[in-house]
Amino acid sequence: MSAPLLAVEDLRLHYRTEAGVLRALDGVSFELNRGEAVVLLGESGCGKTSMARALLRLLPRNVADYSGRVRLGGTDIMALSDEAFRRDIRWSRISIVMQAAMNSLNPVIRVGEQVAEPLMIHAGKPRAEAMDRASRALTRVGVSADFMDRYPFELSGGMRQRVVLAMALITEPELVILDEPTSALDLLTQASIMNVLKRIKRETGTSFVLITHDVGTSSELADHVALMYAGQIVERSPARFFFRSPAHPYGQALMASVPRLHDRTEPRHLEGTPPPLIDPPEGCRFAPRCAQRFAPCDRPPPEARLEDGRRSLCWLHGAAP
Repeated sequence: MSAPLLAVEDLRLHYRTEAGVLRALDGVSFELNRGEAVVLLGESGCGKTSMARALLRLLPRNVADYSGRVRLGGTDIMALSDEAFRRDIRWSRISIVMQAAMNSLNPVIRVGEQVAEPLMIHAGKPRAEAMDRASRALTRVGVSADFMDRYPFELSGGMRQRVVLAMALITEPELVILDEPTSALDLLTQASIMNVLKRIKRETGTSFVLITHDVGTSSELADHVALMYAGQIVERSPARFFFRSPAHPYGQALMASVPRLHDRTEPRHLEGTPPPLIDPPEGCRFAPRCAQRFAPCDRPPPEARLEDGRRSLCWLHGAAP
C-alpha cells in the first residue's frame, strides 16, 4: 500500500491568552490518501480552523506551542524553515479556500489578476501565461472568462466562492484545504459548489481537507471523516460507516440532530456546548454532555481500534483498567 499524501501525528497548536493557554489542537493525528477527501467535522470552537492554520503555518503571534509532525508526500514539512515552507509548500503544494470569499478578495483588483497572482508569485510564470491559465481555471469552476475584468463586488456570493476556488487550484496543488466553503451560501448554490468540487476531485485527483460543521454538505465529498471535539479527534472512520452508524457518542448525537427526508424520527437537540479549551475536562472531554457516561470517563480515554477500521477515543470501546 502506498504512503499517504498527508500524515499528521500528535499535532499541537496552543495559544497564549490573558486567561491562560488555549489548547486549540491537543495531540491530533490523521491521514489522507492521494485523490481522497477527509472531512474535519464538529461544532464551532472544536479546533477545525486552527487545524487549517496549522497545516498552512498561518499562525498568529500568540502561539504558545506548535509541535508534532506533518508529512506531505514523505516530506516532514514541520522541519522546514519559514522561508522554505513559503517557497516550496504554501500555495505550491497546499492551498486553501477560506471562509467568506469576499474577505479573501481584494475589492480594487480585477478578478482575473487575483486568480493569476499565485502563478506569478509562486511559480514565476509571466503575466500573459498566468492570465491565460487564470481564464481556464475560472472556466473549470463554472465562471465565464468574461468575468476576468470584473471586480469582486460585481459578483454574487456563489461566483465569488468559485473565484476563490480557482485561485486555490491554479497552481495545481496536491492538497486543497476547504474551510467552511459553503457556509454563507444558499442551499442551491451550496449544492452547485459541491458538485464542482466532486468533479474536480474526480478529474484531477486533487486531495481535499474539508472543514465544516454541516453534516449534509460533508457527506457529499467525504471519503473519510475525522470527528473533532474540544481540540481532539474523537473518531476516525470511513465515510460510508460514519454517516450510517457513527461509533463515538458525539458522532451519534450529531447524526441524531440531523433531519432526514425519509425518516419520521424527530431530530434530537444536543444539549450543552463544547468545553473551554483553556481548561478542558481532565477525563473524556465529551463526558459532561454524554448520555452514556460512566465511571471511567473521569480519566482520559484510550483510542480504540474497531474491527471495521474505525478508531474511537471512548471508554465504551476500550477496556477500563
